[in-house]
Amino acid sequence: MSSQTVRQATLVGVLLVLVYTALISSADAITKFIAGGYAAPQLYAISGALVSALCLLMDRAPGRQRQGMATSRPVAMAVRSGATVIAATCYFYAFRLLPFAEVFIFIGLMPVMAGLMSGPILKEKIGLPVWIALAACAIGVICLFPQGLHTITWGHAIALGATLSGTLSMVMARYISRHDTNSLAQVFYPNLAIMLVMGAILPFVYKPMPLIDMAWVGAYAGFLFSARWVLVIALRNLAAYVVTPLLNFQFVWMVIFGALFFGEWPPVQIYLGVAIVIGSGMYLVRDQLGRKSVMPRGAERPMAGLVTGDRRVVSAGE
Repeated sequence: MSSQTVRQATLVGVLLVLVYTALISSADAITKFIAGGYAAPQLYAISGALVSALCLLMDRAPGRQRQGMATSRPVAMAVRSGATVIAATCYFYAFRLLPFAEVFIFIGLMPVMAGLMSGPILKEKIGLPVWIALAACAIGVICLFPQGLHTITWGHAIALGATLSGTLSMVMARYISRHDTNSLAQVFYPNLAIMLVMGAILPFVYKPMPLIDMAWVGAYAGFLFSARWVLVIALRNLAAYVVTPLLNFQFVWMVIFGALFFGEWPPVQIYLGVAIVIGSGMYLVRDQLGRKSVMPRGAERPMAGLVTGDRRVVSAGE
C-alpha cells in the first residue's frame, strides 16, 4: 500500500477520533446529569438494551453487507465486554463524586496506560521518541489537578479504575480489529453485557422515571452507539497509543459542557495541562504519518474503502 494511502487513512482516523470526542462527551454530560437521581443500573440497563437493538437494526440497513454479530475472537470480545461494564460503572460513580473537569483529568492517563498495554497485548513496538511524548502527556495530567495531588479522594480512585478498564477495552478493540472487520459486533457485545449485568441488578434499585428522563436516556444511548462505533473504526486506522492522546480533545468539550450545564469553571492550570497533553497527541500523530505502513493485518480493504468512499463501507458507517 502506498505511503499516500496510508497518510490519508491516518488523517481520516484522526478526524474520526475528534468526532468521537464530541459524541462521548455529550454522553458523559448526560451521565453526570442522570447520576444525581438514579443508580447506575437504571441508566445502563436501558441504554445497553437500546444500543444493542440499534446494532441489530443497523446490520439490516439497506445497502449493507449483513455480517450478523459473529466474531472470530470470542475470548478477546469477552475481555472487552467485561472491561466495558467495569469502566461504565466506575465512570458513573466518578461523575457523581467529582466535578466534571476532574473526571476528565484521568482520561489524560490513557496514553500511558495504552502504551503499557500495547506491548504485551498488541505486540506493538514503541520507540523512545514515543515514550518521551507519553511522559510529557503524563506531566500534563499532573498539571490538571486543580489543588495538587493531596486532594486525591475515593472519587479519584474510582475514576482511575474507570480509565484502566476503559483503556483495556480500547486496546482489545484494536486487537479484535486485526482479525475481524465486523465493527458492529464490537459495539453489540459490550452493550449486551452491560444490559445483562445491569438488568439483573435493576429490580433492586429501580425508581420511576418521568418521560423527560427517559428521553435523556434515549439520547445517551444514541450518542454512545455512535461514539463507540466511530472509535472502533478509528482504531483500525491508528495505533492505540496514537488514538488515546487525541482523546484529550474531550477537555475542550469538558470546558464547554461544564460551564454551560453544571456551572463548573476549571482553573488556569487545567488549560496548561490540556495544552501539554494535546501537544503530545499531535507529536504521536506526526510519528504515525511518518510510517510507511500502519495497517493491521486483515484491515486493508475496509480502510481503503473508508478513504476512497467505497459504498459498502460508507453505507455501513464504518
